[in-house]
Amino acid sequence: MSVVAKATYFWRSAAVGLRHSPFVHFIAVTTIAIALFSAGMARGAARVLDNLLASLGGEVEVTVYLSPEMGEDEVHGMRTRVEEVSAGQVTVVPPDAALTRLRTELGDLGDALAELPENPLPATLELRVPPEKRNPAALQALAKDLRAMPGVSGVDYGEAAVERLTAIARALRFGSLVAFVVVLGATVIIVAATLQLAIYARRGEIEIQKLVGATDRFVKAPFLLEGLLQGLMGAGVALLGLWAFGHVLGPTLGQLFAFLLGPGVGAAWVEPRLALELVGAGCGLGLGGSFVAVGRFLRV
Repeated sequence: MSVVAKATYFWRSAAVGLRHSPFVHFIAVTTIAIALFSAGMARGAARVLDNLLASLGGEVEVTVYLSPEMGEDEVHGMRTRVEEVSAGQVTVVPPDAALTRLRTELGDLGDALAELPENPLPATLELRVPPEKRNPAALQALAKDLRAMPGVSGVDYGEAAVERLTAIARALRFGSLVAFVVVLGATVIIVAATLQLAIYARRGEIEIQKLVGATDRFVKAPFLLEGLLQGLMGAGVALLGLWAFGHVLGPTLGQLFAFLLGPGVGAAWVEPRLALELVGAGCGLGLGGSFVAVGRFLRV
């Protein structure tokens, strides 16, 4: 039998197997679709989380408090040095501007500051941290370098808030990874179990093939293709579900939470790269489940 004839027979046999046991394969396809849909939702949630971290990270500012006795020229010289050390954008806040800002933030209570005999606030430098230094370790090292500069009386960057936000993001990613591994294992087991039922239903055909001299690979190939087809159909259903979710609920979520999570909420949930990844994962799940089923049941 030629290669083309074998390939034609394998695909036709796999299609016949799907048609003869529709309910069994429906369970397998549904399981794969649920697993891939969950993975796609987790990817979308991770993107939203990254947008949240980026938006909050963009608000991370390091405030450098300078000594009160520094003159205007010394303050601007300090600004240049801080920009060189941090590679960020530095804004000088003179004492008068700092006092005005404080009065505005205090509201009605700010009128009490007008009774002060002199301005107690020093000049400050507000540093907008570049993206690569918005993690706790980099911010801590930067704050240490800034405190060591002459003329700096204090440095504040909201250390506790940054560390807490980073810890939450790390925990969410780890939890998503653990959940994905569990769902992946459960999916392979369910797909393997459903294919074992399909194999059992065709045990007579398999026995005849073995009696006439069919090789182990020849017997296994149609079932492996069945698993591959299951994976492709499951990926298609998952992508359709993600597309529907993005078009039905995506705009609503984008409008509700755009102020906090940024524009990533309303963005397309099905991207070309994600589609390719889900199709590949679906094929892998289908082939993995069918391989396990064939290996355990046929014993060939």
